[in-house]
Amino acid sequence: MTSNKPPIDIFKPFLSLKKTYKGGITKAELASEGGKIYKLSSNENIFGASPMAIEAIKNNLGALNEYPDRTDQRLRDQLHVFYKEELSPGHFIGGPSGSEVLDMTIRAFMDHDLECIVSTPFFLPYQMFSRWQNAKIIDVPMDPDDYSIDADGLLAAITDKTRLLFLTSPNNPTGTYIPKATLDKIVYNVPDHVVIVMDEVYFHFADAPDFSTALPYVKEGRKIIALNSFSKAFGLASMRIGYAYTTPEISAYIRQIAKPFLINRLSLEAAIAALKDEAFLKMTRDTIIEERKWLYQQLDLLGIQYWKSQANFILIQPPIADNLFAEAMLKRGVMVRPSANFGSPGNIRVTIGDREANEAYISAIKSCVTD
Repeated sequence: MTSNKPPIDIFKPFLSLKKTYKGGITKAELASEGGKIYKLSSNENIFGASPMAIEAIKNNLGALNEYPDRTDQRLRDQLHVFYKEELSPGHFIGGPSGSEVLDMTIRAFMDHDLECIVSTPFFLPYQMFSRWQNAKIIDVPMDPDDYSIDADGLLAAITDKTRLLFLTSPNNPTGTYIPKATLDKIVYNVPDHVVIVMDEVYFHFADAPDFSTALPYVKEGRKIIALNSFSKAFGLASMRIGYAYTTPEISAYIRQIAKPFLINRLSLEAAIAALKDEAFLKMTRDTIIEERKWLYQQLDLLGIQYWKSQANFILIQPPIADNLFAEAMLKRGVMVRPSANFGSPGNIRVTIGDREANEAYISAIKSCVTD
């Protein structure tokens, strides 16, 4: 017997998206001809991982048959120490990557009839994860010349349905930051029903005198969530572990979404150890800041346009089309990342490496320009 009823669509229309986030390719995905490849496309720590974290991983390999900690409590306890006890363990949220903590945050606050605000160019998962909740995304673009945030525009875009306002400082992919005075203007003028989500994954590399994390605002009890990761400065990208800090009330609310045994044993032990490795963190930060200055000098000599960065990467405008430039650099053994996917078309994001990698990068640009 045939039915005249129309077929029932079991798929949610807002999950049928053509545009999805694509991470950078890995070395293994390249059809390498055996030459050395400098991967400067994913903002990874070129110096490797914290030695203390590596040792912690080795020490726990014999316990892979056992379940890990049920909660993130030990990680939160160590973060309390890392932040000089300015925040209690109750301020923190741990998770398997900063992106997972971001997803938990969005699931906690967003719904089909609610809105969030972003600023192009931005890290695409803000938009992607919000669309998973069928939320409306409002874009208040940055100034395309200097990539400064439009504080007045952000505040004007807030409605009764706004729940999350995404800020990133230093920003990915531009490397630019939000000065403290601008942050003050936003934080102290958002209505009470709006929670600021401040992605500060790259804060370790910032040295601007008016740079600020979310820490002073959280200590004041403001509704702001600071997203962080162990993937960059700590060199634990493969371990997939991150955290956030916010008010104890918001932290306890979001942690209700956390599944038991959410963080695997090796990642947890590596992160706890990495937080104690002050020497590795200092070496990474100091080297990146010095190499960043050196790269500015080299790019100036080549006449390449770039934006001053507070992160471990620099956004440049290549002398040829971005995709052609990325292909040409890859042929010369240097992996770089076009930033059109982030909302910055025509530009290229390049991770800052050690001197050997940076010299290879500059040499490859010279070759691209002259060929």
